[in-house]
Amino acid sequence: MAIGIFGLPRTGKTSIFNAVSRGHAETASFRTSGGQPNIGVAKVPDIRLDKLAEISKPKKLTPAEVEYIDIPTSPDAMAKGIGGEFLNVLQRCESLIMVCRSFENAAVPHVEDTIDPYRDAESLEMELMFSDLALLERREHRIGTQLRSAKVSERDALAKEKIIIAKIREQLEAEVPVREQDLPAEARPLLENFQLLSGKPLMIVFNIDEDAVDRTAEIEAEMAAKLDKPHVSTVALSGKLEMELAGMDPAEEAEFRESLGVGEPSLDRMIRVSYDLLGLISFLTTGPDETRAWTIRKGISAVDAAGKIHSDIQRGFIRAEIVSYEDLISTGSIAEARKQGTFRTEGKTYIMQDGDVVNFLFNV
Repeated sequence: MAIGIFGLPRTGKTSIFNAVSRGHAETASFRTSGGQPNIGVAKVPDIRLDKLAEISKPKKLTPAEVEYIDIPTSPDAMAKGIGGEFLNVLQRCESLIMVCRSFENAAVPHVEDTIDPYRDAESLEMELMFSDLALLERREHRIGTQLRSAKVSERDALAKEKIIIAKIREQLEAEVPVREQDLPAEARPLLENFQLLSGKPLMIVFNIDEDAVDRTAEIEAEMAAKLDKPHVSTVALSGKLEMELAGMDPAEEAEFRESLGVGEPSLDRMIRVSYDLLGLISFLTTGPDETRAWTIRKGISAVDAAGKIHSDIQRGFIRAEIVSYEDLISTGSIAEARKQGTFRTEGKTYIMQDGDVVNFLFNV
């Protein structure tokens, strides 16, 4: 899973990137001229793996991973948030994190001179929609060219695509992001192909002052009320503080968090919110060689989940042996789970649940 982080210059988004990825990227404002995205991989915290490891005694423990991509800001005054050459990087991401500045710092002036995270969120959303409009206009032009020489069998599909694009574009021009648009089912393949930025699930992060951390819940409640939209989540945190804490030894970090009352690490919070936003869950595998978490979408079948491990397992799927994490921990072993009847066999169409501990049987 890849998540793109973007925002206006001097919002502290790279500090947030460092906090969630436990990285050490340069936090001075970097621009598209010579700049490249910061890329970091975070291990998804999952205490269930440690508990399963106590049972299986594996050689290796492998948590799920999330890739974070910190996009350089643009030096172009007309496109302050996203560098044009990096739009395609964001298009490859499964979801986006929009960082808006809520902290005061006279030594680091805001590009708009005043601090207003709600204004900035609206401005950045408009930038996403402008990008989508430009992409759709280019596609409409190509369709017009293709229709002039298309075969009869191709003309119908092109004409339908043109109608759908017109519907999406009309709503974008009315300032309705794609993720909020009511579109027909036949639009879904096109949306997957276009990867429109305003159609991606969005987490809006307000980067707050360190001395406002004790009001985080209050700020987040206000954000949720004002920014309550489909497929949008909101988080408030202090990027500078979180980056400093993430650089500490885990035991020292836990002690400081308790003394400061800042709660769970930003990595944990943002991954949890991202999973909810994207509709993701994890199933688990465990044995003497490895205990591992696998990320899948809610509603996926057992045979499709098997494909996450290896295409051969999906192709030769016979059945899945499954016990819930809670039942396995309470019984203490697979053998005892079998004895108590909580270890069961499921077929291809079984819908996977979060925390399912699975052994796939297959033959190729």
